[in-house]
Amino acid sequence: MSEIKDTMALRQAYAEPGELVLKKVMPRLDGHARRFIGLSPFLAIASSSGAGTDCSPRGDAPGFVQVVDDITLLVPDRRGNNLLDTLQNVLVKPEIGLLFFVPGLNETLRVNGRARIVTDPAVLEPMAIKGTIVPSSAMEVTVTQVFFHCGRSVLRADLWNPAKKVGRDDFPLLGTIIADQIKGVDANKTNENLKVAYTTNLY
Repeated sequence: MSEIKDTMALRQAYAEPGELVLKKVMPRLDGHARRFIGLSPFLAIASSSGAGTDCSPRGDAPGFVQVVDDITLLVPDRRGNNLLDTLQNVLVKPEIGLLFFVPGLNETLRVNGRARIVTDPAVLEPMAIKGTIVPSSAMEVTVTQVFFHCGRSVLRADLWNPAKKVGRDDFPLLGTIIADQIKGVDANKTNENLKVAYTTNLY
């Protein structure tokens, strides 16, 4: 099997990017990017450190990521599994990549930048849920690159087609999966605990 090992060989396997593709990368958020982030209820965060690379989901009501100004975003850290993979990576290597999705739109928004973890009450309290559930921290992201990504991947995936939605009965519950993977775990009890986490303990 042939393997590409250098940039020159990689470039030879592909056509050169078009002028428009090269020019669309911006150093700051414009009105379209701000609007897209305001509509987005979901993003994926890519981060890395000496321990490895991670990609983690973040989601909440549209607009949960706050646009502070043209080069600054605030991403609240809602309740999760407490592994803190992304946050620990940021402490070691602050460079991250964000990919924003908006249900129904085929384009995505890519934002690259540098992150730091903030815990100032004045920053966190405006991001509280129901006025009382304040995030433990937030990532303040300084934008270095931002650009819209064309919708071909989402179109090929047919991502927003309701007819393609996988039924709950077509894939096991997470508690069942964990019980299969870890000896001694009770599947029913774990599924009940997850039910609580997904409803009354969501925040």
